[in-house]
Amino acid sequence: MSRLMLISLIFVFLAGCVPVAISVTPTENPDAVVVSPPGNEEPVPAGPGYGPQPGDEKLERGNVFPNSMELLTLESYPPQFVLALSGSLPTPCHNLRVAVAEPVDGKINVDVYSLVDPNMMCAQVLEEFQVNVPLGSPPAGKYEVLVNGVKAGEIEWK
Repeated sequence: MSRLMLISLIFVFLAGCVPVAISVTPTENPDAVVVSPPGNEEPVPAGPGYGPQPGDEKLERGNVFPNSMELLTLESYPPQFVLALSGSLPTPCHNLRVAVAEPVDGKINVDVYSLVDPNMMCAQVLEEFQVNVPLGSPPAGKYEVLVNGVKAGEIEWK
């Protein structure tokens, strides 16, 4: 009987080590970036938390490993454009940041990076993400969208 109890305790202990998805509280901001936590079919508004934040200068800049980039056009006038981006962060402790620059010379540059507290200890596993980054509605014309210098695609409207 004690052997069964020991095995049960081991399973309970190991179950506590399984990572749990963090839920994101929806915001009232209609222009919010949307994030889909792994295993969640419905995107959840995550607010403007992916743009540069106060206090970011105290954190260390890290990499982001993009897996896919897709440009979407919303059905509106003037058209609104969205960059659907998925990939991985170096660890669960890294925070995603996305900065969209104003269009210049027919290009829209999107800087995607992560930030982490260098003093924080963290599990060394990749953390997946999916975000929809609003690009807004640039003036009429043709634009090349670059993510960290890599062409994600082109958008055009007249």
